[in-house]
Amino acid sequence: MSDTPAVHVVGATVQTDLPIVIAELGAVADRLHLAREAIDELRVSHPQPPTSNVKASYMSPWKSHMLNPKLLPLCASVLDIAKEAAPKAWSGHLDGLGLDLFVTDCWGAIYEQADHTERHNHWPADLSCVVYLEAEPGCAPLVFSGKSAFHPRPATLVMFPGIAMHEVPPTPGRRVIVAMNLFKTMAAPAAS
Repeated sequence: MSDTPAVHVVGATVQTDLPIVIAELGAVADRLHLAREAIDELRVSHPQPPTSNVKASYMSPWKSHMLNPKLLPLCASVLDIAKEAAPKAWSGHLDGLGLDLFVTDCWGAIYEQADHTERHNHWPADLSCVVYLEAEPGCAPLVFSGKSAFHPRPATLVMFPGIAMHEVPPTPGRRVIVAMNLFKTMAAPAAS
């Protein structure tokens, strides 16, 4: 039993502007193609989707990058993009802070007409992202905090802090994505 007096916690909502990074991925088209193949292969090898707020025609397991190595090149590209974006988007050079990033979760999803994703965030992930492998014109946007929307385009990445609330309303068109959660870790010591 603690001798600390009881504390009354009072909640509050504060509106903040969180940085969002958008990157065009045409330069890594080969990695996008491999990721698309991986989703089709995972749909055969792991047809049962996990329980999730993703209400899609298909969702692969959370750790899909450990089940299909075709996702690893895209994971590497996403880590590179996050490190490059860190100084501008999040005011920090990860190397200078002795930090590195790693992908903990990576999954694919195929959204057909009327599929959606319920409002959620990815806490405790430091960063999260979605990579659009396919996106039909007019498919539903990625909506942040019920206000800001990003309309998907093929070969595009959207990266955001894991605490950012977001959702995808029911879609009138098909889209295929890979999503990831990234965490910070202590960087490995430099080789001497």
